[in-house]
Amino acid sequence: MQEYRPVKEGKVREIYDIGGELIMVATDRISAFDVILKNRITKKGAVLTQMSRFWFDFTGDIVPNHMISIDGKDMPEYFRQPEFTGNSMLCRKLTMLPIECIVRGYITGSGWESYKREGTVCGIGLPAGLKECDKLPEPIFTPSTKAEIGDHDENISFEQSVAVLEKEFPGKGQQYAEQIRDYTIALYKKCADYALTKGIIIADTKFEFGINERGEVILADEMLTPDSSRFWPLEGYAPGRSQPSFDKQFVRDWLKAHPDSDYLLPDEVIEKTIAKYKEAYFMLTGKEIV
Repeated sequence: MQEYRPVKEGKVREIYDIGGELIMVATDRISAFDVILKNRITKKGAVLTQMSRFWFDFTGDIVPNHMISIDGKDMPEYFRQPEFTGNSMLCRKLTMLPIECIVRGYITGSGWESYKREGTVCGIGLPAGLKECDKLPEPIFTPSTKAEIGDHDENISFEQSVAVLEKEFPGKGQQYAEQIRDYTIALYKKCADYALTKGIIIADTKFEFGINERGEVILADEMLTPDSSRFWPLEGYAPGRSQPSFDKQFVRDWLKAHPDSDYLLPDEVIEKTIAKYKEAYFMLTGKEIV
């Protein structure tokens, strides 16, 4: 059996090059505040991979994506080992765009802090009188740069995203920036509307895109997972305060309350975190995680 080594490791994912395609493995690592925590969250990688698969299938009518399969039978023998079962995705190779496509449907987190100070989010003016966690009149696109591990992403304007993409893809910056903005809003609207019918509010999320060999924009990486999104329960939702969540906000809040933790979580936080991830997956898909 040929052994493979990752060609790239992120905070949570490992990417393997198998020749014509890539295999993206979502590990059980968890990160917060751009730091990899010392704990592993069992089955978290499987939730991320299978959640992404669900959304990729659901949105194929809006934009093509990089997913080929999450079935080990479609991968080299090495990836049929238990450690890769359910958390690995066979993907098309793409040239990734250096922009994180963030979309906000509700005002919360850093957006709420910015709004309280300036009445804007990432330079975008919003109506006066909004309360924390209010739904925005329309979703807003707030791109950012993609930072290396240990660095922080930097919020940029749409015009700056055009410049970043123009530098990487001369003559295509405006076109690609408009495409990823429009895809981001369309994806969010369709998925957020669906999630509401299942009792979940998607407050915000981020997408990533790449370019295939024909120069077409393709959706890639993960999609609408608890790692890349804020999920709130619809039941009990009330603007004017922070909301309980299905995502790693629970971890962030614990870390803020325990600044001397050295990024080591207690068992009870680990158990509550994976339970929230699994609950969100079941509510959205009607299936148990495997």
